[in-house]
Amino acid sequence: MLQELLTAAAAAGSAGVLYIASAARIVKQYERGVVLRLGRLAGEVRQPGFTMIVPVVDRLHKVNMQIVTMPVPAQEGITRDNVTVRVDAVVYFKVVDAAYALIRVEDYKFAVSQMAQTSLRSIIGKSDLDDLLSNREKLNQGLELMIDSPAVGWGVQIDRVEIKDVSLPETMKRSMARQAEADRERRARVINADAERQASKVLAEAAREMSQTPAALQLRLLQTVVAVAAEKNSTLVLPFPVELLRFLENPQRAPLDQTPERPAGM
Repeated sequence: MLQELLTAAAAAGSAGVLYIASAARIVKQYERGVVLRLGRLAGEVRQPGFTMIVPVVDRLHKVNMQIVTMPVPAQEGITRDNVTVRVDAVVYFKVVDAAYALIRVEDYKFAVSQMAQTSLRSIIGKSDLDDLLSNREKLNQGLELMIDSPAVGWGVQIDRVEIKDVSLPETMKRSMARQAEADRERRARVINADAERQASKVLAEAAREMSQTPAALQLRLLQTVVAVAAEKNSTLVLPFPVELLRFLENPQRAPLDQTPERPAGM
């Protein structure tokens, strides 16, 4: 009799251990458990740690709650100013409601990916090329709102959307390079013209000062000679002051077309 009781107790213990082993589940810290009992949502979402389900009847689905980094494939489109571009982006999102993410959408990752591609093509068609190149922050916010609106009903929250790269055709790149080169040349010419204008004012002022003091011109001439001689050139050029030509303005000799008067009686 005692042996039969021990056998029954051992069998019951084995069955209990087997039941616990089949019913026990472990939910990790970054996961949430959703239990479907006979195909219907049962109870609250299971929190991280040890949990129990009814074997055969219940099915536990674990949903990852970590932030997912999803690259958006490059999308080709035509901007509002008729330029063909290829734009790729990256989406950061996470699940905030595990039950919604499991029940309301078949595959929330695929759904977010398709919505991101569609929204990116829509953004390309509504934007100018200059906006895509220089005003990305505003486009990122608009793209985030377009993706987040339907994702809320799936239990998914969009954290951030970033446009990674904008690829342009080679002809457009060459045109932009020529435009930038022409703009730099224009600015260089303006700067040179302004420098010439300022230099002319300074030279005119220096000329007025030298005209009041003729000796200053001679001193300047000597400084120029010293500067040229310091170069150790084989040829030395000495400028001839223009003031010295003033002595030749009224020649002292008689003109060549006048003949000298003959003495009387000859």
